[in-house]
Amino acid sequence: MKIQKLELFKVAPRWLFLKITADDGTVGWGEPVVEGRADTVAAAVQELSEYLIGKEAGNIEDLWQVLYRGGFYRGGPILTSAISGIEQALWDLKGKRYGVPVYELLGGAVREKVKVYAWIGGDRPADTAAAARRQLEAGYKAVKMNGTEELDWIDSHKKIEQAVERIAAIREEVGGELEIGIDFHGRVHKGMAKALVKELEPYKPMFIEEPVLAENNEALAEIARMTSIPIATGERMYTRWGFKQLLASGWADIIQPDLSHAGGIWETRKIAAMAEAFDVAVAPHCPLGPIALAASLQLDFCTPNAFIQEQSLGIHYNQGSDLLDYLIDPAVFQYEDGYVAKLRKPGLGIDINEEKVREMSAIGHNWRNPVWRNADGSIAEW
Repeated sequence: MKIQKLELFKVAPRWLFLKITADDGTVGWGEPVVEGRADTVAAAVQELSEYLIGKEAGNIEDLWQVLYRGGFYRGGPILTSAISGIEQALWDLKGKRYGVPVYELLGGAVREKVKVYAWIGGDRPADTAAAARRQLEAGYKAVKMNGTEELDWIDSHKKIEQAVERIAAIREEVGGELEIGIDFHGRVHKGMAKALVKELEPYKPMFIEEPVLAENNEALAEIARMTSIPIATGERMYTRWGFKQLLASGWADIIQPDLSHAGGIWETRKIAAMAEAFDVAVAPHCPLGPIALAASLQLDFCTPNAFIQEQSLGIHYNQGSDLLDYLIDPAVFQYEDGYVAKLRKPGLGIDINEEKVREMSAIGHNWRNPVWRNADGSIAEW
């Protein structure tokens, strides 16, 4: 089965889909995108396609090595995201070729269902207690929210109090019935992170996510000494080499590689195996589309230390289109009591509605990150 053609589709709300067609007509789908830089990643996929056309689609490891090592400069979000989407599509092809889900090709299932969490609040979280109640009534066992708005390098304690008040209100509303992940989003600098994590401790979060930016991971050592809350990070880290120091240091309790950024399904499975050796859990990052979620679930089903899965249904980014809109059978992601059942169809386990993809691709999108500023006019982390 040789690779014949690659096609890219930029679709709302902020996604990029890749279709790879083999010479026997089999089709595989992937999601190579960096949010806000879809055109840049699309250009990278086009450049990499010359290494793929006419090659055996099933030689995924060799093709990955060529795409990664074939460039003198390697890694980073753009190149690795391009490789990730290509790799997802190749696994989709391979699974369809043999008539089995991808997890069957990676050692088989270790669980029958995977817990998922839902987002509450947005970039400027409000009414999160009521939103938490709605998600609990919808059957979710866990939610995640942004912890703060923008914070200066050293900011007022009032902003810390406001963040803590939101978590306190959720706990008052739902008690201990929901696990709560709190995403610092890398927008909190070390000095404020230390203050915030101390104040959040009584409310027993499921984890704190990206308490500092990945480029400041050494600060996690100091933060970890101050709290018993599990620390999660990794959505802006790429390949096993990017995770090596983090895991060896013992700074994190949960890693969150993104299967559309970190190198794809097999690369993230390698990262997860490294994490298992350091007694670290895995919770794949996935605020993206249905292909990225399907790839993440394939990993979850065959990975012992995967414990929960992010998914974007109803997330505040999904304006104009949502997770299920591009699927022929949306029921494949049906959530029951906060879990999604094992996907059983071949490949990634989903059927993409190509007609809908082409229709929405004709419209496209131009999604960009917000640019935030502090009160003095200086740039703030979003």
